[in-house]
Amino acid sequence: MTDESTTPRVALVTGGSRGVGKGVATALAEAGWVVYVTGRSAERLQATVDTAAADGVPGEIRALECDHGRDEEIVVVVEKIHADTGRLDLLVNNVWTNPKGFMGFNGKFWERPAGDWDALMGIGLRAHYVASVEAAKIMVPQGSGLIINISSFGSRAPFHTVLYGMSKTALDKMASDMAHELAGTGVATLSLWLGLIRTELILSLGMDDFNGFPLDRAEDPTFVGRVINALTDDPDLGAMSGSTVITAEYGREKNLRNDDDNAPISHRGAFGGGPLFPPVTDEQLGISTVDEVAEAGGHNGFAEE
Repeated sequence: MTDESTTPRVALVTGGSRGVGKGVATALAEAGWVVYVTGRSAERLQATVDTAAADGVPGEIRALECDHGRDEEIVVVVEKIHADTGRLDLLVNNVWTNPKGFMGFNGKFWERPAGDWDALMGIGLRAHYVASVEAAKIMVPQGSGLIINISSFGSRAPFHTVLYGMSKTALDKMASDMAHELAGTGVATLSLWLGLIRTELILSLGMDDFNGFPLDRAEDPTFVGRVINALTDDPDLGAMSGSTVITAEYGREKNLRNDDDNAPISHRGAFGGGPLFPPVTDEQLGISTVDEVAEAGGHNGFAEE
């Protein structure tokens, strides 16, 4: 058996070549994790690896090229990690892409090609589901693990595009429903609502605020990584499984900070409220067995014919 007290924990961060993924990978490596990052650009992935190595972080970042639009490549990545390390403790579903030539703020849904679905739902949702399936095949027999979806307040209020909101809400629901099927396995799922992120691109624009949100109180990508690292060690993780967590609020509760030691602010008020999927137990639903579901009237409460 693996001695977990001496063996570094292993994480997979999809879309880890820049932005949130790069920051999450860096923060996890700083906390001593072995972190695998995926993406289509070998050059950008190597930059993530080299930056961490140059900074002398105690953990390690390893790059694996992957086109997340191809299920078989995701399978190969997870199998490679398991072959290398014999474990997988954390999956961060972060990979995302814009449709070609589209930056997310221009064009109504009927003015855009229906093919936008392939990027925003294929990469932004299907790839996360496939990675979760493969990760669970390792985590469930292992008896431990955490699957995290990077979501946003776009689940609650219109933001970017119709397809963007659909994909993020689906990620929240995916975490919620997976938690029910994972109950008792030692594996937890969460969806995270991030606020405005101070990516290199955003900072390069030289603005004080972005769409009314002050950049000096936005979230660093590494802050998100610190939140994720804290969540993996949270004694209440089992009870939280299936819920959506607002990173700024959890960070404030745990006294986590940005690189400049400031605390990011929550966007709860600006988007009209909190998560749509808090943890809900079978006992709260009043239905705890298959027989009780049948007695309640079958699927969705309607008698089946």
